[in-house]
Amino acid sequence: MPDSEDPEPREAEPHHDVNAATPLSAEEFHERADLCLQEIMDKMEALQEGKDDLELDFASGVMNIVFPPNGTYVLNKQPPNKQIWLSSPITGPKRFDWVMAGESMDQKEGSGVGDWVYVRDGTSLSGLLRKELGITIGMVEEIE
Repeated sequence: MPDSEDPEPREAEPHHDVNAATPLSAEEFHERADLCLQEIMDKMEALQEGKDDLELDFASGVMNIVFPPNGTYVLNKQPPNKQIWLSSPITGPKRFDWVMAGESMDQKEGSGVGDWVYVRDGTSLSGLLRKELGITIGMVEEIE
């Protein structure tokens, strides 16, 4: 029973909308983005062993992937925006933000997982790479 007839509304619990970027420090952004780009590089190098016409170059923070018959993909970090940018010959340019999922009131703290998501349409970087390049990169558990 409220203490008064007109009680103050309760303050809402903080949460992350699935279509909203999760706030990151500059250090967290670089750690997550570097891990993601390294995983993509590793998967593409493994794929390159069985695909002679695949070309891969990662220099000065920019990854170029020539993937016939699709064309050329370009990935890079954008530290001022805390995003990973991808230019795809199939789906065009997208800017991916880090989005955490799975940390709600009903779930254990620290059990969230995250992915790079294009918040305009909900496309995940991992899903796009799986569909267009045939590589699987994992969603990342929360870094402490």
